Amino acid sequence: MCGRFSLKNSRDEVEAALGALIPDDFPPRYNIAPTQPILIVMPSETVRPVGSNRPDRAGHLVRWGFVPSWVKDPNARAPIFNIRSETAAEKNSFKAALSHRRVLVPASGFYEWRRNGSNRAQPYWIRPRHGGVIAFGALMETWSGADGSQIDTAGILTTGANEALSLIHHRMPVVVVPEDYARWMDCKHYLPREVADIMQPAPDDLFEAIPVSDLVNKVSNTSPDVQLPVSADLTATATRPKKAGKKTGADDDSGNGQLSMF
Repeated sequence: MCGRFSLKNSRDEVEAALGALIPDDFPPRYNIAPTQPILIVMPSETVRPVGSNRPDRAGHLVRWGFVPSWVKDPNARAPIFNIRSETAAEKNSFKAALSHRRVLVPASGFYEWRRNGSNRAQPYWIRPRHGGVIAFGALMETWSGADGSQIDTAGILTTGANEALSLIHHRMPVVVVPEDYARWMDCKHYLPREVADIMQPAPDDLFEAIPVSDLVNKVSNTSPDVQLPVSADLTATATRPKKAGKKTGADDDSGNGQLSMF
């Protein structure tokens, strides 16, 4: 699951990592939550001149929380911040986006909460072991109102956790590796079944999990302090949260451990 993440790398670092044109500078963000604006990368709508070195991918800001195009009132239901990759191709809400609007969400890492049978859940800051920018696989949808208004939205795809992170949670975001960026976003030439292999758990050695304080539980806490390490016991048996209801905004079986803290 991915209910919070961070993007603290610079614009230049994001541009270099994803080969995309990012139009504006942005400040480091340490505690990004659903319904907030997030940066996505998608194929550029501008035709690149022959011989040009200009990137053919561009960054855009959208709202984190996928809203299917057929929804009449986007405020009447919880936006979907996570989308279960295993069933996305089968669900009316997502299958068109999976076929036509696959995008990337650049990140410095994400947060996950581990339960051990008590009422308290221990948050972890999960980041690439060697630093740098990672990219989550995501789906984009533009909701259009009867009055002509539009809202660009996106949801992050999830998959089963790899063995290392399963000690914390049984789901994790889909991580797209650089060699698969082009294939993932090329919806003209690659059908959903031809990118299914991308939607797999990340290698066990990609991430390191750092226990942090419960400062991250509050959306209003946006300083670097939310990533300061604390001591925690990973030997205690983790418990799986109860299945989420429809109002949680997660289209998977990951429970609402994060949302209960918003």
